[in-house]
Amino acid sequence: MPYDIFAALVVFVFATAFTPGPNNIMVTVSGVNFGFVRTIPHMVGITAGFVVLLLAASAGLGLIFSTMPQLQTALKIAGALYMLWLAWKVANARPQSGDVDLARPMTFWQAVAFQWVNPKALVMSLTMVALFVRPENRVLDAAILIAVNVVFTAATVITWTGFGVALRGLLSNPRHARIFNIVMALLLVASIVPMVL
Repeated sequence: MPYDIFAALVVFVFATAFTPGPNNIMVTVSGVNFGFVRTIPHMVGITAGFVVLLLAASAGLGLIFSTMPQLQTALKIAGALYMLWLAWKVANARPQSGDVDLARPMTFWQAVAFQWVNPKALVMSLTMVALFVRPENRVLDAAILIAVNVVFTAATVITWTGFGVALRGLLSNPRHARIFNIVMALLLVASIVPMVL
């Protein structure tokens, strides 16, 4: 991969990875509610799931979507519905409720699977492959793209989880925690709007 394309890739990945989106919002909420250590499987699952999505995109997922646009539409709808459900769960989360679904963070496999219904992850993976993987150098370019994304995805989820952990003390007041949960749920909903339109 030529240096100018590599530099553009790094800038693109940095800009898109660190901006708020479903993954970053969810690990922030998890950091607040469960702490850093209990969020590790969620963070690793996001990174692994995004790698699998990038591999699929590099292997031709975009071509499948272009020949079967209804499949992409179905994934977007499923993703939007799932994220609306997650937003509802976040907005209504009460630690004292004892709700089993709220008593644990997202698991590794849930986070891996979530990438397939996360509109931001789908759009990012297809866009990056289209922009930065040259047909004549597909394997090497895809490997570089994946390596850059592993570094930035890991850094991103660690940063956003750390942000959530830093907010824990401030959010020990139930009223503050409730406001935080509602704001994060609204951000989660807002993050899917541009992806599904």
